[in-house]
Order: sequence, then structure tokens, then C-alpha cells
Amino acid sequence: VQLQASGGGLVQAGGSLRLSCAASGRTFRDFHMGWFRQAPGKEREFVAAISWSGYGSSTRYADSVKGRFSISRDNAKSTVYLQMNSLKPEDTAVYYCAVTQILWTYVDSANRYTNWGQGTLVTVSS
Repeated sequence: VQLQASGGGLVQAGGSLRLSCAASGRTFRDFHMGWFRQAPGKEREFVAAISWSGYGSSTRYADSVKGRFSISRDNAKSTVYLQMNSLKPEDTAVYYCAVTQILWTYVDSANRYTNWGQGTLVTVSS
């Protein structure tokens, strides 16, 4: 599966952005999809995940983004989205999308993902 992330940019604190990740290759609907981010000097961290359709498109969020971010998927377009609202300067990072077929229990673990997009930079100014 090849992934192409887009939608990053510069936004003021309190603003919104929507990231997109388009997939090609194998059947998109068979994969859990995740978003991760990496800020300068920090490790990559989990942001959100959405399950494959057969698991009811369940979602999971990091505590730091719960209530502000929303993940969704459009299987017809082979695309996953991350709607980010009420952005804060600490959300500044390169955001990556990724795919996995691991058990849903482990979807917050970056090392369980097999394919990654190239990343898109989100900068939130104060």
C-alpha cells in the first residue's frame, strides 16, 4: 500500500486543518489506518486510528487530542482524514499516516505499522 499525505500548513492557535491520506495498491478497506506525529527533537507519537470496515470503523485517540481531532475514512476514495480543531502550538509536528493489519489492541504502537506516508507539516502559531 502506498500512502500520500496532504493538507498540512500554517494555522493560528484555535484554528482548524484537515489532513488527508490517499492510499493506493491493496484493498484499502482491509486495513486499520493511523495518524502519528513527530515534533522536532521528540519521538513519533500516536494521534488517532480508525479500524477496517469489518471492525465497525472503530476509532481511538490519544488523550492529548481527544475532543479536538476526528479521524474518518472514505473507502470509496481510499482516503483517511484527520480533522483537527482547536489547534494548539503543541500540535506542531510532521503528521504521518500509516496502515496496519495488526490486532486493534495495538493500533497505538508505531512499530506495528507496515507502510507510512511521507508526512505533512502542521505548524500552529501562538
